[in-house]
Amino acid sequence: MTVWALTDSWTMTRRELAHWARQPVRVVVGLAFPVLLLLMFGYLVGGGRGVDGAYVGFLVPGMLALTMAFGLESTMLAVTQDLGKGVIDRFRSMPMASSAVLVGRSVADMLQSAVSLVVMIGVGFAIGWRWHGGLGSFLGAVGLLLLLRFAMLWIGIHLAMVAGKPEMVQAVQILVWPIGFLSNAFATPESMPGWLGAAVEWNPMSATATAVRDLSGIPGVADGSWAGEHAQLMAMVWPVALVAVFFPLAVRRFRRLSH
Repeated sequence: MTVWALTDSWTMTRRELAHWARQPVRVVVGLAFPVLLLLMFGYLVGGGRGVDGAYVGFLVPGMLALTMAFGLESTMLAVTQDLGKGVIDRFRSMPMASSAVLVGRSVADMLQSAVSLVVMIGVGFAIGWRWHGGLGSFLGAVGLLLLLRFAMLWIGIHLAMVAGKPEMVQAVQILVWPIGFLSNAFATPESMPGWLGAAVEWNPMSATATAVRDLSGIPGVADGSWAGEHAQLMAMVWPVALVAVFFPLAVRRFRRLSH
């Protein structure tokens, strides 16, 4: 039974990967967008607010965390388009594991996110960012970033099934931007108004960004807050909590589609 489910899930993953080959422009744009943001903030905006030392050492970990929230609209659009065309209904009528559709979608998304992460890290090194921690710290940081993406992915899948239609995705995806930019990706919480800085400190993306900065050997946020001092813990707790909420919601929503 497990082998059957894994085989079906891999089949659905290959289906999603085949869409990449047929739509290379969308893939390239998805990879280029966070790179353009990184270059824009690194060279045009520059300096940062309340950041001591080289801004690129602060910016790149923040952009890596923020990149894990980008591209969700592609996943959401794919889910809503399959819903609208009746593709998911056809899959559900076939002799295949019911979990294969969602698992295949999530695996393909994680592969794309891993590629995007590699590209962003490469660009970061090209513009002067350096990793001062060890290999174990580097792998730990990559793991935290992908864990954040995994959590964001299931939020996206659930919201896509709630939206139901591709035209509704644009309205839903607007929610990603405030959450992403109300983080410490570009500036420290100390440089913000007190109430805003407090909210930013508890943003899941802020936790991951701060944890990556700490692991890189260049602490990015030297505040005295509990969230800042326990960023690595929060970078694990937040995604796990989000997955614990949205994964069962997405699965439950998927099972009710045929009713």
